[in-house]
Formats: sequence, C-alpha cells, structure tokens
Amino acid sequence: MTADLAAAVRAGPDGVVRAVELVLAEADRLGASDVHFQPTAHDLAVRVRVDGVLRPLASLPRAVGPNVVARLKVMAELLTYRTDIPQEGSTRTGGGPERRISTFPTVHGECAVVRVFDPSAGLLDLDQLGLPADVRAGLDGLLRTRSGAVFLTGPSGSGKTTTIYACLRKVVADGPGRHVVTIEDPVERALDGVTQSQARPGSEFDFARGLRSLLRQDPEVIMVGEVRDRETAAVAVEAALTGHLLFTTLHAGSACGVVGRLLEMGVEPYLLTAGVRGILNQRLLRRACAACGAAGCGDCGGTGYRGRLLTAELLLPTAEFRQAVLRRADEDELEAVARRAGWRTIREAADAAAAAGVTTAQEVERVLGPAAG
Repeated sequence: MTADLAAAVRAGPDGVVRAVELVLAEADRLGASDVHFQPTAHDLAVRVRVDGVLRPLASLPRAVGPNVVARLKVMAELLTYRTDIPQEGSTRTGGGPERRISTFPTVHGECAVVRVFDPSAGLLDLDQLGLPADVRAGLDGLLRTRSGAVFLTGPSGSGKTTTIYACLRKVVADGPGRHVVTIEDPVERALDGVTQSQARPGSEFDFARGLRSLLRQDPEVIMVGEVRDRETAAVAVEAALTGHLLFTTLHAGSACGVVGRLLEMGVEPYLLTAGVRGILNQRLLRRACAACGAAGCGDCGGTGYRGRLLTAELLLPTAEFRQAVLRRADEDELEAVARRAGWRTIREAADAAAAAGVTTAQEVERVLGPAAG
C-alpha cells in the first residue's frame, strides 16, 4: 500500500473517496482491464487484471470494505442500501475511461469488480491484430463474401469484440455503399459508417427479436453481439441463408465445438452446412518481454511479460466437413476431418509463437491447458 493510500484509509469514511480514486488511478496506470475488490475474513483484497492475469495491488482494512463498495455504487448510481443482491452499473467521469461496476454479495460482505473500457485507446484495424498469416488470409476471403455466418468463439476477454469491430471497419472501408448494422449488449465503441443498436436482454428488445426486426431494415452486413439461446441461433442462421453476411459470437471451447453448441441449440445440420462460412476461435497470450526475454525485469514488473498477442484458428468448412456435420459427427471426428483438409489448430499456432520466442511454452499452457497426450 502506498503512503497516499494508507493516509486515505486512516482518514476513515472521509478518506474512502480518495482511496478509491487512488486505486483506480493506479489501475489505469498499469493498464488494467479489471479491478477486483474482494472482502475476506481479514481484509479487503484489491487485485488488478493486467495482460489477462490477476495480480495483487493492495490490502485494505476489512472495516473499510463496505464503505469502499458503497463508494463504487455511488459512482455507478446503484442502490447503496441493497447489499443482498447483485447489481450492475457504469460510470464515466471527465471524458476518461468508462467503468462498468458489478457488485455481488458474499459471506464476508459485498465484493465488487470494475471493468475498464477506455474509448481513447482507439480501434484496431485487421492489420494491427497480429493474426497468424493463414488465419488472416482466410478471414480476408470471408469478408469478401456476400452472405453466410461467421462465428467467433473464445472465453471472455479474448478480444472477440475487437476482432469483429476490425472486420466491420474493413467491410465499411472496402465497400462504403453497404448497409452495416449491429445489435450489441452493450455497444462498446462507436463505429463510423455502421448503424449500431443496443439490445436489452429480458425485455422486448432482446437479440432474437431485434434481429428479426432488423432483417426488415434492408441490411447487408449484420453483427449480433452473442448467440445465447435457440431462438437467436435460428434467426442468425436464417439471416445468413437469406443473403446477409452475419458476424456473431458464441461460447465454445474450440472452432469445432461451435458446431456442437449450435446443434445442441436445435439448429438443424442442413442449415449449418448451408449457412456457416467460417468459425474463428481465438485467445490472447502474454507477449514475452522484449527487454528481458521473459526472465523478469523492471520494464515488465518482474513478470517476464509485457503486452499480449492474438493467436487463433480459423475453420473453413469443406465438403467433407459438411458431410460430417450432416451425420452429426462428434467434435473429435470433426477435428479429424478438418485436419485432413489442412486446418491448423490454435494449439499449433500458439506453439509456433512460442518457438519463435514471441511468447513462452508456459504461457501457452496457462491459456490453453496441457497439450493432449
């Protein structure tokens, strides 16, 4: 704990506002994507997620925990007197980063997580994503198509939205006459040349209903923030089959796993074989520090890593792959079929990055787990 933060904490309730300001300012300085305020039996542990990994930032006295969370609630205009239910809100002050604040009751009191979205960071072009060459070439081909669905998958925080936004910007740049529209939850960045709307799950404007209405707005390229249920999946595939190029995300462990998820949602195999043009599965790996070669130094805070790089696998269904989908082959068989067509897995792409010294084998294992066998 820094001297300024310690002094703010000692000031009691009057110093809580200052203490929260100091923690968030330090998180911004470190480039953190999330700030965790976690009450324990002994203290309020404050941790920040930098380059995808949580690291400790400070340990505050347990007694100030409720006041710290209450301050965060005030910032997000949440109900300070409700400590027994989860709450979500957001705040943006002084043109700085938007902070989305989520609180959750635990046995030791309320915890809070602050997710940081910095609009000043700028949008990335496809060239800046650093996609593997084979993946980029395949993705360029998909962007030139006029219809079909492109699914992106990967865990939260793997950069899916950044990649989709880069794809949409490329579409707009290459064909400014095309009508590009989105339904998101929430809208994370404003895109020039794109009509964006924000769905409200649980209301009359959820993804499925919004997409059905959007199809009557004469769109050519559509982005749906996420396929979460059977109805949205069905409408998305329908849109892909009726002359629209559609981008969306779906949570699955691999590119072939997306097919299994869609089948589980009730999408018929013949619709998948006709509508799905490509599936991109991606992860973010920490980049080995250029100054120390992952040994740990002052530049990387002793972690051995500084910044992150994108690794991915892109599945482009072949005729043999479609036949396997029609007979409802399992994920292992689908992967075997894709491999025979020259598909390179995300593990192979990540291992190639480690072999080139851009990241490390330990980081690959941390993100993707131990290699099979």
